[in-house]
Amino acid sequence: MDIYEVIKKRRTIRRFEQKPISNELLIKFVDMARLAPSASNLQPLEYIIINKKEVVDEIFSNLAWAGYLGEKGQPPEGKRPVSYIVVIANKQINFLKYKLDCGAAIENILLCATYEGIGTCWIGSVNRKQVRKILQIPGNYIIDSVIALGYPAEKSVVEEFNGSVKYWKDEQEIMHVPKRNLKDIIHLNKFEVK
Repeated sequence: MDIYEVIKKRRTIRRFEQKPISNELLIKFVDMARLAPSASNLQPLEYIIINKKEVVDEIFSNLAWAGYLGEKGQPPEGKRPVSYIVVIANKQINFLKYKLDCGAAIENILLCATYEGIGTCWIGSVNRKQVRKILQIPGNYIIDSVIALGYPAEKSVVEEFNGSVKYWKDEQEIMHVPKRNLKDIIHLNKFEVK
């Protein structure tokens, strides 16, 4: 699979097989995140890998899933993530631009996971107070995001944008995700009114 195929194949997954992901792969994903661009090369990001079942379960109850789908968006018992990577930023290193670093690092994790056949869900709706307590994260760290990981137990496809960004599931439980059309977002040499 080349890089273009990996990018096209990467979709958010919220239903997972209950097969463990090796520590070796999880560490490899963090290593690839480490190599992402960093504003002024300050590198404020750190990562907490979670794959111990009891901790995975505790983190799960402190995340919000798929707002457009309501209750149907939350993974049911037996289809929940088997691992998480929590992305944290040391605000003593770079408080102003750490979000830029997070986007680049997280995308590296998502693409590497896709390449390895692992599904991911990038979650920003996190009960940060509880997650901080569970993981004993010091106060000088910002909890940015949680990435849920597992081998996919559902399919997600790109849908042509028809005026709404709301994703939805069909009768076969396939997730449909609208993406804006290329012709509507691209401008050549100057801004063009569409």
